[in-house]
Amino acid sequence: MVDILSPAGAIAPTGTWTVASRAGDFIFVAGMRGIDPLTNTLVEGDEARVRQAFANMLHIAASEQAGLADCARLVVYVTDMGRHRPIVNKVQEEIWAGLPYPPRTIVEVSRLNQDDIVEVEGTFHAPRASGR
Repeated sequence: MVDILSPAGAIAPTGTWTVASRAGDFIFVAGMRGIDPLTNTLVEGDEARVRQAFANMLHIAASEQAGLADCARLVVYVTDMGRHRPIVNKVQEEIWAGLPYPPRTIVEVSRLNQDDIVEVEGTFHAPRASGR
């Protein structure tokens, strides 16, 4: 059984997709970009946008009681590896702050929606609470 997730405070999907799903004890968060969930617009600045993409992903994971230590895998898409990978590394290092890093794949793509620069998706292990 797969449950579709749409937690309060998450960004609004812009098409035929949902922000996350739960399958058993795993949470699959769709690619999150640097969108401010209050305005549904991209935040300004490369580092701020990368930081917001991670924040959006982690907000959704937290809605299912999953945190940084529960991240089983990350996939990051950037439009310029040379320019954006160092920013992703810096932001991820600050967010994880000494915790072990999850496995990560980073891929350069030719274009992202709204000509964004980064998209971050994550898989989290979050065992279901009793009675859920």
